[in-house]
Amino acid sequence: MITIDDFKKVELRIGTIIKAEEFPEANIPAYKLEIDFGGFGIRKSSAQIMAHYTADELMNKQVIAVVNFAPKKIAPFVSEVLILGANGKDDGIILLALDKPMPNGSKIS
Repeated sequence: MITIDDFKKVELRIGTIIKAEEFPEANIPAYKLEIDFGGFGIRKSSAQIMAHYTADELMNKQVIAVVNFAPKKIAPFVSEVLILGANGKDDGIILLALDKPMPNGSKIS
């Protein structure tokens, strides 16, 4: 169990994917993404979501991400945020989606 104070430490924000390309150096098929978080800047992420999304489908898609994790080095790439999705086990990750557009950088609360 965690407390509400624990949850408040996790900073979740809305961003828009502005670049998506295959990440051939990754052990598991993945994309390298650049995501625009408005006033919080452009951040990079690696996402293992190739089972359900093409790079073209990801362009301009809004995502929800944890933006206050420490950066993680994945092969030669540094992932700065964690995009949220639901794990369908063998079916792969499905991204969490908004039902209406929101400004980049909007805080999830």
